[in-house]
Amino acid sequence: MTLLELHLLATPKAAPELRHHLRAHGFDVRLCATELLTNVIDHLGEGTPVTVRVGGTAVGNRTRIEVTDPDPRALPVLLSAGETAESGRGLALVDALAERWGVEQGPDRKTVWCELRN
Repeated sequence: MTLLELHLLATPKAAPELRHHLRAHGFDVRLCATELLTNVIDHLGEGTPVTVRVGGTAVGNRTRIEVTDPDPRALPVLLSAGETAESGRGLALVDALAERWGVEQGPDRKTVWCELRN
């Protein structure tokens, strides 16, 4: 069940806009959604069109966050960032906070998703 669906351009200004739309959700939901959006900016470039969906799951009392972008080839990779690294922690945060996460690929897009316990 989708509670929120936003069509955005992945830009640094979109992150606070996304957090504003998610203000009724907890910190972890806002953080994971922002990190998934930021990954699009970092790996596909500013201005990439994205769709963000946030809703409940049918099973297990979870909140599901999905970020869909138009590049099915650029898959997220869980990195082990060093203590002094300036990037590479976004997906590690999602991995630490989410019950589970993954990627669904289509012929002309991919959706990176995660589920957090309510």
